[in-house]
Amino acid sequence: MKPAVAALADRLGHGFRDAALLEQALTHRSAADPRRKQLDSNERLEFLGDRVLALCMAEWLAERFPEEREGALGKRLSVLVAADTLARVGEVIGLSAALRIPPAEGRTGLRQRATVLADATEALIGALYLDGGLEAARSFVRREWTEAMEADETPPMSAKSRLQEWSLGRGLGLPEYALVSAEGPSHAPVFTVSVRAGGKAAEASGDSKRAAEQAAAEALLTVLGRE
Repeated sequence: MKPAVAALADRLGHGFRDAALLEQALTHRSAADPRRKQLDSNERLEFLGDRVLALCMAEWLAERFPEEREGALGKRLSVLVAADTLARVGEVIGLSAALRIPPAEGRTGLRQRATVLADATEALIGALYLDGGLEAARSFVRREWTEAMEADETPPMSAKSRLQEWSLGRGLGLPEYALVSAEGPSHAPVFTVSVRAGGKAAEASGDSKRAAEQAAAEALLTVLGRE
């Protein structure tokens, strides 16, 4: 086991009975076997981990904020399971160095991409769930998300939600988003999105369409805040 993988395994706090699950969770599709239709990549575990994370987080939020209504809990949930939050967790646990990525792709900075880290973090949760059940996944989530859970006394709002609230509150209708471009290979795309509201516009890029929209909304809020 590579030192980076061993360090990550220790951080997970779970001894895998099926070591192949951990290996699969760390395998980016660029390193997967095309003869197996890349089914040995972490994409299927990511799909599962996304749902397990949502369950663990919803359970925790209901317990942690017993006086909040569904809408407030939903705002917290959307931020806690967002790609940027997942990517930050991935960075903290040393996931980047442990990923299985071809050397050529590693030199392009693929290991540090937020979407790659976010997807692999979800895959790890899926692997923990399959190997150790819900308790193994829950233990990891509650340990690694504690800081994010305690960060906001009031329910947070994403940039897109804040921009929508600003626009609707002034009777201007919904912000208008448009995809400007989508470039790069399928495993490392770059999306550029523009957004218009209140007679102003802004543009930003990200490694997913959603990330680009959030960045564009944040940029436009900054512009509008100067008016």
